[in-house]
Amino acid sequence: MNTVLSRANSLFAFSLSVMAALTFGCFITTAFKDRRVPVDIHVSKVMLKNVDDFTGPRERSDLGFITFDLSADILPPIFDWNVKQLFLYLSAEYATKSNSLNQVVLWDKIVLRGENTKLNLRDMKSKYFFFDDGNGLRANRNVTLTLSWNVVPNAGILPLVAGSGHVSIPFPETYETTKSY
Repeated sequence: MNTVLSRANSLFAFSLSVMAALTFGCFITTAFKDRRVPVDIHVSKVMLKNVDDFTGPRERSDLGFITFDLSADILPPIFDWNVKQLFLYLSAEYATKSNSLNQVVLWDKIVLRGENTKLNLRDMKSKYFFFDDGNGLRANRNVTLTLSWNVVPNAGILPLVAGSGHVSIPFPETYETTKSY
């Protein structure tokens, strides 16, 4: 009746229940925390080219180049004992005639626990291509840049948080013809 296997099973089930309760406690203590921080984004250069798009029909598409400065102090309000890492990304959001909402990720970074979490980036260029599927960037007056992040916790959900600062930039009405960026 009280064999070694029976006792081991009882001990394992009890340990598993205790671990589940501790994990839930870890989640619930940080689940409703506000993880927004002020973000300062400044754009110093915007360039637009019209290039061949080899992914579809033989048409030309807009390719945007942005040089930006980014500063934020994300350590105090975001990193707590339930955060493993942050996935930061800068996205551009704009509307065109063919699409009411376009979102493009321009830059990203992973910040691990223990790393320097004070961002002070100067003259950064976009890490990924800023393509539009057509000519929707030319003379577009409302391209909004926003820094957002995913919090990767030890236990719980993966919240998606947008920073409390963004910037809207106009794109030029003419295309650049130079080869360099």
